[in-house]
Amino acid sequence: MMAWLQLWSMGLMATMALSVSLAGTEDSGLAVVEEEKQGPVEIVKKESHPVLFRQKREWIWNSLYVEEEKPAPIAYKIGQLKSSQTVEAKSFKIEGEGANDIFTVDHKGDLFVTRSLDREEKNTYHLTARMYDGNNKLIEDSGEFVVQVTDINDNSPVFPITYNGSIRERSSIGTKVVEVRATDADDPTTANGELRYSLIQDLSAFEIHSITGMISCKINTLDRETKSQYVVVVKAQDMRGMASGSTATTSVTVTITDINDNIASFTRGIYELQVPEDHKLNEKIGTLELEDKDQIQNKLPFFTIPSENSKVFNIELSPNKDGNLMLKQALDYETKHSYTFTVQVGEKDLHFPADNAKSAVTTARVNIKVLDVDEPPVFSQNIYTFTVVEERIVNFIGTVTARDPDKANNVIRYSILDKDCPISVNPLTGQLSTLRVLDRELEATHMFQIKAQEEPSGLESFVKVNIIVEDINDNKPELSVDEIFVCENDITDTVIGTLRAMDKDDHPASFRFSLANESSNFTIRDYGNGTADVMVKHGPFSLDDPKDYSVDVRISDGGRPIQTSITKLAIKSCRCDARRVYTHCKAGARRMGVSVHALVAILLCILTILVIVILFVMRKRYQKDSLASMKNSGEIHEQLVTYDEEGGGEMDTNGYDVSILSSACHDGSLLRHPDHHPHPSLYAMVQKPPHHSQPTACKGDMAVMIEVKKDEADHDRDGFPYDTLHIYGYEGPESLAGSLSSLDSSSTDSNLDYDFLNDWGPRFKTLAELYGVDGPDYYHQY
Repeated sequence: MMAWLQLWSMGLMATMALSVSLAGTEDSGLAVVEEEKQGPVEIVKKESHPVLFRQKREWIWNSLYVEEEKPAPIAYKIGQLKSSQTVEAKSFKIEGEGANDIFTVDHKGDLFVTRSLDREEKNTYHLTARMYDGNNKLIEDSGEFVVQVTDINDNSPVFPITYNGSIRERSSIGTKVVEVRATDADDPTTANGELRYSLIQDLSAFEIHSITGMISCKINTLDRETKSQYVVVVKAQDMRGMASGSTATTSVTVTITDINDNIASFTRGIYELQVPEDHKLNEKIGTLELEDKDQIQNKLPFFTIPSENSKVFNIELSPNKDGNLMLKQALDYETKHSYTFTVQVGEKDLHFPADNAKSAVTTARVNIKVLDVDEPPVFSQNIYTFTVVEERIVNFIGTVTARDPDKANNVIRYSILDKDCPISVNPLTGQLSTLRVLDRELEATHMFQIKAQEEPSGLESFVKVNIIVEDINDNKPELSVDEIFVCENDITDTVIGTLRAMDKDDHPASFRFSLANESSNFTIRDYGNGTADVMVKHGPFSLDDPKDYSVDVRISDGGRPIQTSITKLAIKSCRCDARRVYTHCKAGARRMGVSVHALVAILLCILTILVIVILFVMRKRYQKDSLASMKNSGEIHEQLVTYDEEGGGEMDTNGYDVSILSSACHDGSLLRHPDHHPHPSLYAMVQKPPHHSQPTACKGDMAVMIEVKKDEADHDRDGFPYDTLHIYGYEGPESLAGSLSSLDSSSTDSNLDYDFLNDWGPRFKTLAELYGVDGPDYYHQY
């Protein structure tokens, strides 16, 4: 019923406003008509229409109004189209937004709305109208008018998003939390769209501004540890918050953030801890648990250990902001086996008085019991340093000392780890001594480690020892000089070179120079600063002089004891220019010496060569003895070696002896049987093809002699074919057939039966075929 009365009152108000507007329009229309009578007005339409000249308009209206959401089961009139002309209009035509659909006009000019309109969908409609007379002649050209849709409260507020806020605990009154905003689709210029905000739940801690929607704190006692989150309900209502307005609600979550407003508190009054005496330094012994209601990032406890115990123990914060008890100083059960002290805890950067100031436990007692451990030996020093004079055997350098820290006080034995160390240690007393003479110039410092081992547990410790070798004056000075030469035209007191000296010893030397032989033609001027000049006594000189010049320089270093050296210094004789730059010298000034190391190397090379030569000679002799013993072996047989070439050359005197062939050609004394024609040998029969000799008359003496020797050899059964075969005295002893040599057999055995060779296997098949032929058949062939 109330809604209906509201709609009725709104319609009444709109109707009254429309009447007033129409009246004003008539007045203003008359004024417009009077102005338009002054002359024609040019009207520019849309770009698609041409520019027209028309008569002046005399429409009488401005705006028309339609109430939104008004039901229209039957079209209802919202106004009338009028003109100031006296001509009676017969018809009207409208164009524009919603023309002839939402809006219609009759022949009287009455404008009707055919359906309900929604202002939130479209709030204005732009239309144009034309008026015609009875002859359908245009009386009034198009004139624009606007139909406005008036708003009613038909939309409720809406919260577009969900809001969350946060505020620190103990914030002051009026601290802003979050601003909320709702939207309303109704006209914001009217009461329908004006919103008001209010809280409808949990009004104890927060409040909201009714127009801006800003939520703020209304108390200063927010405590996160008591309540960490609030949920407030915000209501938005239109119609300026009137009871008839539409409403919407949303919940806002407000989180209370933490600050450091609580102090740390021990969870116990007494902490009992145990720690072995060999516990490593700066490592945790135990944890002192704390209780703090603040969040971990706001926990800032600090600890205090009173008096002398702070030198032995320290407390550090753990990741959880508890106290880790750390060891700062080594413990010794034999010295002190328990500790008792009090620890206090406080809080840094505390905001406001602590909430738990009255209930917090800020003091606790810590009892620490030290446990006994069998410990390794302990040296009296962390590092030992001793000095030893070089070039001496020292029986007592110093002593290293280690002890058993336990009550058992076990025996300690000492040893040096470095096997090449020149220092030795007494295993029972720790006394150090030298094993050999030390040379500072070779090694000035010796560093090594000594191990102390406890018996019988085997526990061990190590310590570093430095031995510094002290220098003595044990090195002779050495001469250092640039090239020295005399010129032919050098006169008396001419400086021909500068001498310097070096000393390998550590102490600063005061060198003195002098001549060991004063009879030379040179002298030395010593400046006393480690340098001296060599000068000429009598000049000039001549390159034709055959003798060489040299001086013996004596150098003393001034140490204790004084070391002296004499060096022979060769001096060249040269021909020089005016600036004393030599152009030609007779001989080198220095004698090249050979060091001891070079001499040793040369001797070693010579000895190596001698050993190699001796070994080579012995090997040759051994080979000859081996051949001799093999030649004396009882098993001697022949071995055949075939040459692919015709002759052995001049060097092959064993196979081809020209003197023997020549003697045979002249007297024939070498022929075995000059009057006998033996049967051909088996070798000649098998190995050689049938030979047809050429007539002797066609050959020379040497060729005839060779043919005779060859023919004799081919037909001699007992002879050896010297022309192509080399005969060796023995065959390998591993032969299964034994010796096959014919050297030990007589000529009468040549007709022996060799059929037994067939029994020796396929390796001797060829040999059996050669010698396994019957005698009568054999000779019958020839």
